[in-house]
Amino acid sequence: MLDALFTQSAVGLVVLDPQLRLVRANSLVEGVEIRAYTGRRFREVFRLDDPDASEQLLKRVLAGEGPVRDHLVRGRLRRVPGDRDFLVSAYRLDGPGGAPLGLLAAVVDVTERERARGREATLAAVRDAVGGSLDVATTCRAFVDALVPGFADLAVIEVVDEVLRGADPPVRPLPPDTPLRRAASGRCDTVRAEEQEQGGDRGGPVGGTRRLPPRTPYALAVGDLRPRLVPLTPETPWLDADPGGARVIAESGAHSLIVVPLTLRGAVLGLVSLYRCGAAEAFDEDDVSLADSAATRAALAIDNARRFEREHVIASTVQRRLLPQTDRAQAAVETAHVLLPGRDSGCWFDTIALSGARTALVVGGVAGQGLQTAIAMGQLRTVIQALAALDLEPEEVFARLRATAARLAEERAALPVGDALQSEPLTASCVYGVYDPFSRTCTVARAGHPAPLVVGPDGTALPLDVPEGPSLFSDDTAPFAPGTVTLDEGSILAFCTAELLPDEPAGRRITHLLAEQPGRDLQHLSDEIVYGLPDHVRSAGAALLLARTGTVSEHLVATWDLAQDPTTPATARVLARDRLHGWGLDEDTVDATELIVSELVTNAVRYGTPPLRLRLLLDRDATLTCEVHDGSTASPHLRHARTVDEGGRGLFIVSMLAAHWGTRHGPGGKVLWTEQELADGETRG
Repeated sequence: MLDALFTQSAVGLVVLDPQLRLVRANSLVEGVEIRAYTGRRFREVFRLDDPDASEQLLKRVLAGEGPVRDHLVRGRLRRVPGDRDFLVSAYRLDGPGGAPLGLLAAVVDVTERERARGREATLAAVRDAVGGSLDVATTCRAFVDALVPGFADLAVIEVVDEVLRGADPPVRPLPPDTPLRRAASGRCDTVRAEEQEQGGDRGGPVGGTRRLPPRTPYALAVGDLRPRLVPLTPETPWLDADPGGARVIAESGAHSLIVVPLTLRGAVLGLVSLYRCGAAEAFDEDDVSLADSAATRAALAIDNARRFEREHVIASTVQRRLLPQTDRAQAAVETAHVLLPGRDSGCWFDTIALSGARTALVVGGVAGQGLQTAIAMGQLRTVIQALAALDLEPEEVFARLRATAARLAEERAALPVGDALQSEPLTASCVYGVYDPFSRTCTVARAGHPAPLVVGPDGTALPLDVPEGPSLFSDDTAPFAPGTVTLDEGSILAFCTAELLPDEPAGRRITHLLAEQPGRDLQHLSDEIVYGLPDHVRSAGAALLLARTGTVSEHLVATWDLAQDPTTPATARVLARDRLHGWGLDEDTVDATELIVSELVTNAVRYGTPPLRLRLLLDRDATLTCEVHDGSTASPHLRHARTVDEGGRGLFIVSMLAAHWGTRHGPGGKVLWTEQELADGETRG
């Protein structure tokens, strides 16, 4: 019976004595003359990866702790190259008196089953790790980490350089000399140790580019879009055409290569190269199928990331075009800004010159990313600019801006179901402040946005209590309430997005820098703020607008309080002419301004109420501003007089002489103002 069992059993059988020496084994165990090993210890006979652990396990069975069933061990057979996996079951053999006679071990070769499980685990790792990010580099890194070291000892993934920038991938075959950029690479510990000893990096650093040499498996794979299984030896013929690849193979000890193109719908995105090195078993055709399936998953994830990157590039471009393209000098405010688009394409800032040397400071953000977010940002910014030109108070600007936002939301809601715009509700916030250099006050209103930071010229942080209004696109109809603060000359206002709040670490750093160096150049100060921002703020996106307050030079402004009297227009003309001659303006400008002053003052005397005030302002942008203030709230209207009318042409004449004109209302009445553009060099005197 024993002879039949040992000669006909489908599993390997081994008998060991109490000293774990070989007594008997069948041919399935080793396939060689077993008698040559009879009497020798099992660890001398069988080549196991961890013989000490196996010996301790068998000793416990001999000690009566019970049999061992289906214990997985790894080793090698003399007649079969490569590592093998075995399931071992061990039972104690007892004599008539209960004393142990030895062990009976059954050995089953489960190498193919374990390899299949390993391939399934590798594919599962690829499915779990790849596709969770919309960044190409992160996707490639996750793909390599899923393959090394479980499946390959060395893995390199290269992507067509233009694809990394969001361009459409080229259709097959890949054009010759197309640059491929190494997006990620991974090495097992053994290969990494060899690299450290030899001081090299297999195939070049991540980020490097190369063009595939012709007549190599790499070039063939991206030509016909078929994977390649390539054995590697020093005599491999194509290595002469690829000296760089030959050096990599020689230094890493690679003996087996799988090259798989990254393809999607007939287009080539890149190439995956997988190596096995040293004592690792060579790749087989089943491994090629696995690598092909994994590369298909990676190609889909890379293409999704590429599409997102292209949309991000387009959105960033649109955002930049919709933001101020030049830094315009303001009459009494020095400004500097920093915009970090990051993933957020909805941040914006603005500085708007208003009448009376005032400046509007704006920072806002539309939540989200992508082209539609940038478009919504541009729409809101354009509306704010139009409303600012009407000389509205900050709370009035937001009241009208909210109405515009509601109409935009209604238009999006009316889109067909399933439309990309309809499925993304808008959320936006904004802060709007107006600085008046004559009163040195800043009036601020905010719509779901952080209040600005204020630091005095001595570094003291000033409180700015501004009630928070509802964010734009929300259903909240609460009114917007402004807050006003009086500032010393040289104070700094910091308007920022939510990521730079004072309660956040980045916000505390901003407050500290502003307080520590309030007199420093604003652009240098804003740059230093960016240098210290944490990575998550830079990657998410943020906007910062710094403004240092000032006043208008007394040499460039003239103000007169006038009487409510019929002779006042004549007096105003004389005062204006003398001041304009003192500023060195040419006679044409003086004549036009004299006529403008006469018409505005006459209008205020006839239809306005005291007090009456005239102000002339010459600013640095070579414009001359004329303002007439009176206590009436009634606004004049431009009309075209008929031929037989004796009056009604005053504002029409003013509009023809001035580049801009308008009416600004305040708590003490109204101001009718005009702006004239002066010729180049006219204000040098």
